[in-house]
Amino acid sequence: MPSVTNADAAFWDTSGVVLLCTHQPAAGPARRIAQRCRRIVMWWGTPVEARSAFMLAVAAKKLGTLKRFASEIEPTEEVRTIAESVLDEHDLRAADAFQLAAALVLCHEKPRGRWSVCFDRRLAAAADVTGFTVLPAVR
Repeated sequence: MPSVTNADAAFWDTSGVVLLCTHQPAAGPARRIAQRCRRIVMWWGTPVEARSAFMLAVAAKKLGTLKRFASEIEPTEEVRTIAESVLDEHDLRAADAFQLAAALVLCHEKPRGRWSVCFDRRLAAAADVTGFTVLPAVR
């Protein structure tokens, strides 16, 4: 699995990964963002979350391909500690707190100038407030 230290990596939450694996109206912007990324990084639990969203075997196969070349943030005590703290600061579900915590681990908790690809409004707003450059732009 590729290292997660590259400064050109973009953190992708489940909402973005699902769009890369499916055909729906918002998939176009997700694919354009993916073309701009040097490397995709996702939280360790993202494949499970994405798989629960899929109804088609084709999407599951695309997820398998994405997992082979994407880097992954492992479930560590650091991720859990950060996830607990972001729940105190933002109105997030537990899974979204893990997503934001994993993104913060990727950038050593220095999110300024780092990309977070997110199509979930609540998580995108939290990532934006935290300091990430959220793609697509938070509305």
